[in-house]
Amino acid sequence: MPNITFNDSTGKSQTIDAEIGSTVMETAIRNNIPGIDAECGGACACATCHVYVDDAWIAKLPKPEQMEEDMLDFAYDVRPGSRLSCQIKVTADLDGLVVSTPEKQG
Repeated sequence: MPNITFNDSTGKSQTIDAEIGSTVMETAIRNNIPGIDAECGGACACATCHVYVDDAWIAKLPKPEQMEEDMLDFAYDVRPGSRLSCQIKVTADLDGLVVSTPEKQG
C-alpha cells in the first residue's frame, strides 16, 4: 500500500497506508485526519477537503479538471499547490505523497 503523509497547520504529521483506488480524502476520513472536513462526501461540490500538495509532488499528479479548479475558488488560502483531496486518486505511484491541510477549511 502506498503511504501518504498528512501534515496539519500546527506541524503535526501522520503517515498513513492508503488503499489503491481510493482517494486521498477517503484515506483521510477513514483515519480521522484533522483538517479534512469533506462535507460533500467527495462529490467535488465543496472545498472542505482542500489540501496543499508538497512541491515535490505537484508535477507527479494529474492536472486538476475544470470542476475542481472552480471549487477551489471557495477554498481558504488557495496556493499554487492547492488541490481537493477528493480528486486525487491513490495509485502505487503516489507512495510517499505529502499533503498539508490549511489552517481552516473554506
